Amino acid sequence: MNTEASRCLLCKKPKCAIEGCPVHTPIPESMRLYREGRLQEAGAMLFRNNPLSAVTSLVCDWKQFCYGHCVLNAKNAPVRWYEIEHEISSAYLFGHSLERHSLEHSYDRVAIVGAGPAGIAAAVWLYQSGAEVTIFDANPRMGGVLRYGIPSFRLDKKFCDAYEKMLLDAGIEFREGVEVGKDVSLEELSAEYDAVLVAAGAERPAQLGIPGEERALQALPFLKNPSAFKLGRKVIVIGGGNVAMDACRTAVRMGAETWVYYRKTFENMPANPLEVKAAKEDGVQFKVFQAPVEVKEGGVVFCDTKNVVPEDGGRVVTKILKGTEHFVECDTLLTAISEKPDPVLTVAAQKYRNVFLAGDFMSGPATVVEAVQSAKTAVENILESL
Repeated sequence: MNTEASRCLLCKKPKCAIEGCPVHTPIPESMRLYREGRLQEAGAMLFRNNPLSAVTSLVCDWKQFCYGHCVLNAKNAPVRWYEIEHEISSAYLFGHSLERHSLEHSYDRVAIVGAGPAGIAAAVWLYQSGAEVTIFDANPRMGGVLRYGIPSFRLDKKFCDAYEKMLLDAGIEFREGVEVGKDVSLEELSAEYDAVLVAAGAERPAQLGIPGEERALQALPFLKNPSAFKLGRKVIVIGGGNVAMDACRTAVRMGAETWVYYRKTFENMPANPLEVKAAKEDGVQFKVFQAPVEVKEGGVVFCDTKNVVPEDGGRVVTKILKGTEHFVECDTLLTAISEKPDPVLTVAAQKYRNVFLAGDFMSGPATVVEAVQSAKTAVENILESL
C-alpha cells in the first residue's frame, strides 16, 4: 500500500476532502503521516474527524466521494485512499479505548435514540466532551444498519462488536430492547435528559401502492435475519438502491436464481455502481425499464417503462407504457424501493426544544458517512445549547 500512498499529490486544496467527502476527511494530512510511518497519529486524526472511518472506508461510495474527486482522475488513475484509510483506521479501532477530551459537560445528561452509525458517532463525541450518555435502541445489540442491514460479506460484524465494546467499556449506558415512542415516550426522555438526539434511522419501508403488495417480502426484515426465510428457486428484487443490492446479493448466496427489476436504467440507479458491478459478478441478473403493477400468486405483473424528457428540459420522468403488461414467475418477491423514518417520532421531535435530529431523520435514507456528518452537526448544536 506504500506504493499507492506515494502516488498522492498531497494537494493544498484537496478536492477529495473538501468537495468529495461529506465529513471532510483530512486526507493529505493523514496520508503524510502514513508515509512517515506514524500510523497511530494518523489513526487518531481520522478517528477525531470520523469515529466510524474504519467502517466508512469499507462501505462508502468512493466513486461518488473521495475516489471520484481525486485530481488524478484526469489521468484515469485516482488514488485508492479508501484502502489506505481502512488500513489506518481498523488498526486504530481495535487497539483504542475512549478517553474524555474535556469535562466541560460533565453535568450534562444526553439520551441518544438509535445505536446505528449516527448514534455511535454522536455517543463518541458527546462522551469525549464530558457528557453522560445513554443510548436507547429497539435491537439487542449496537450497530443499527451496520449490524442488522449490511450483510457480513460487505461488512464483518467484528467492527460492530468493536464499537459496542468501546462504548460500553467507557461507561456509556446501553438500553437495549427499548422502542422509543412505544416503551418510553420522547416527552419522558425530554423531561429526564438535558438533551435528546433522535438518530433512529429509516426503517419504515415505502409501499409500492399496487394490488397484491401484501404478498411481497420487505428487504429490511429479510436482511436482518435471512436464514429465517425460505426463498424458493427464483427471487425477484424490486429496487435500485444499496438495500436492493444487499438483498439480491444475499439471495443469490442462498442459492436462489435472483433478478433485480428496476423502473429506470442503470445510470439512474442510486446504488453505488461498485455494488451493482459486484452483484453482477455474484450472478445476479438485471432487467431495467420494468415497473410492477400487480403482485399475484406465483409471480408479478410488470409493465415496460421509458424515460421521457419534458419539452421544457426539466427533470426526466419515467412513464409506464400501457398495454405492455406481462407476467413474470417467481417464488419470492423482495421489495427495496425506499425507507423512511418513523413518522410518529418525526412529528414528536418537533415539539421539544431540547430534542435534536441526526441521520436519516434529517435527510432521509443516506450513506453511512452522510449519517456521521449529520451526527457531527447535531452534536455541535447540542453542545452549543447546553
